[in-house]
Formats: sequence, C-alpha cells, structure tokens
Amino acid sequence: MKKLTFILCLAMAGTLFTACGDDNSSSSVSESSSVSESSVSETETEAEKSEVTEAETSEESETESETEVSEEPVEEEADEEENYDTGDASLDNVRNQDEIGDNELLVVSFGTSFNDSRRLTIGAIEDALEKALPDYSVRRGFTSNIIIDHVQRRDGILIDDVKASLDRAVANEVKNLVVQPTHLMDGLEYNDIIDEVAQYSDAFENVVFGEPLLTSDEDFRRVEQAIVDWTAEYDDGKTAVCFMGHGTEAESNGVYQKMQDLLIADGYENYFIGTVEAEPSLDTILEMVKAGEYERVVLEPLMVVCGDHANNDMAGDDENSWKSVFEAEGYKVECLLRGLGENESIRQIYIDHAKSALDSIK
Repeated sequence: MKKLTFILCLAMAGTLFTACGDDNSSSSVSESSSVSESSVSETETEAEKSEVTEAETSEESETESETEVSEEPVEEEADEEENYDTGDASLDNVRNQDEIGDNELLVVSFGTSFNDSRRLTIGAIEDALEKALPDYSVRRGFTSNIIIDHVQRRDGILIDDVKASLDRAVANEVKNLVVQPTHLMDGLEYNDIIDEVAQYSDAFENVVFGEPLLTSDEDFRRVEQAIVDWTAEYDDGKTAVCFMGHGTEAESNGVYQKMQDLLIADGYENYFIGTVEAEPSLDTILEMVKAGEYERVVLEPLMVVCGDHANNDMAGDDENSWKSVFEAEGYKVECLLRGLGENESIRQIYIDHAKSALDSIK
C-alpha cells in the first residue's frame, strides 16, 4: 500500500465561527493535518454543486463557485441557449497535456464557461502556481461536468474533469501528486474532491492536498486586505462597497459572516458581504447600506471567477439583480466585473497553501 498523505482543514464548523462578532473579529481555525493511508469517507454532494467557486443559471447551479447549492466556486446549470460572447476559448490553456513527469500539481476548480474570466482567474492561478513551483507540471481538473460539456459543445474544447485528470496522471506514471483546489472554503465539494482522489491512493507514492482560500485566521486577514486594497479608490466616505458571494446551505457558509465581522472590527464599516443563495442575503446588506449615508454603491463578486452570477445576478438588468435593486433605492451603482483569481494577493495565498502541502512530503 503506497503512502497517501492528505493535508486537510478539519475544523468543526461550530468551533470555526464561535468568535464571529467579538473583539477578535475572527475565530480560530484548526491547523491542517496529515492522514496516511486512510480511505476518506464519501460526503454528500454539496449544495454548492447546484459556484465558486465558481453553479450558475446559464451554467451549473453555482448551486460558482462558489458552487453547489454551493460554495465556490462558480456557476449554475447550463442554459439551453449558448452564450458565445464570453471571449476567445482558444486563448485559454486547458492544461490537459501528457508527458507530465514524476511530479504533478493538479489545480481543481468548479469551473466557468466564461472564457475570458476562466483565463484571467483560474488560468492566472494555474500560471502563478507553475511559476512558483517549477519542478511540478501544472494540470487542470474541473468538478462541473455541466460546464465541461457546455464549453466542449460551444467551443469544441475539452477540459478534464477530476476523474479524467487523475486517470491522465496515472497513465503518465506520476509519483508525487499535489492537489490544490481553488475553492473559497472547506465545504462539501472540497471534501468530495478528497473522496474522489482517495480512490486513487494506491496509484501514487504521495498525494497531498492544499487548503482552500479561506482556512486560517491569517487567510481571512490576507483576503480582507486584498479586497480592501483592490477597492481603495472607492473608499471616499460616500460609497458602500458590497461583495457578492455565492453562499451555501452547509455550515461553512459562516465564512461570509466571519469576513463581515472582521471588516467591521478593523474599521471598514462601509464594506458589506452578502450572498446569492444564503445569508447574509441581499435584503440583509441592503438594510445595512440604507442605515448609512451612502450615495453610491460598488458591487463586486466575492468569487474566484466572474461568471453567470456576477454578470447576471449581480450586474444584470433584471429587476431582481443586485444592481437593479440598489438603483431602485436611489443609489448610483457601479459594477466591478472581475473575479478574485485576477488579484495577485489572492493568487499568492493559493501558492502558499500549495507550498505548505508540498512541504509535508519533503
């Protein structure tokens, strides 16, 4: 039986969020631990899969990712009508090449069919990981087969799902496999990935997992600083900056409230965190914004990619979109259509998580 090592975040959700709202602003998160040669029990499909994250109305029920009734990901169920106005798919490196070598870094994402966003977010994370870890061949795996099928049908480009990417690694006789998800949180879909990889435990000498974006207290502080720095030009005392996450029915949904509490504790009282599918809801942050004396609202996705949720649920013209709702209340609204993967500081967190996982097998 070959050695299998998992780097996981095993914090109990109740423990994870008990400190929300107190003076420390964020609760402690358990350190990652290694588990050798254990088969990981299968978890139920994440409400995420309904992302994003990273599922979407025109994709997969980012029920994005940011996913499943979901977390991360990242998109929703594919719509019957194809959207060709999302950029040139040929510019994106799908990273399904063979001749991998002994060492592979498999970057697992929920996915998105928005071609430009996929290249500028997931692709940018993959490129950054490749540069930081030159001894490892970076490959891609998507968890959403709806998105994979959507891109293949529309653009004629095939992206590996997790099984295909693992089969490719086995066929190429990879010895050391590092799996780095781009998920926001340690939720149901993250654990589904662990379960799927566990079925291949005997195929590799070593398998290690990098943590999702928001794992430790330090991760929360770094993400907070990244989004505050990214929107600093709008911090004029008259603008409410509202980030839209996906939300999930799982207990891991508490990461959104934890981030909100951290922002308030650190004096960023004009920053608001809401979700599409859970709490805090649009209604919740609308009331919080109305309690202030703001004249303008800036909307931005708190998702790795900028897919259907961002373009439609947040910035769309439908009367129920976040933009329309805030405009109806008399605010001047500006939408920033960019995913977290476009932010260099966010990419560095994923790099650090992958390096920590790799250190466990050195």
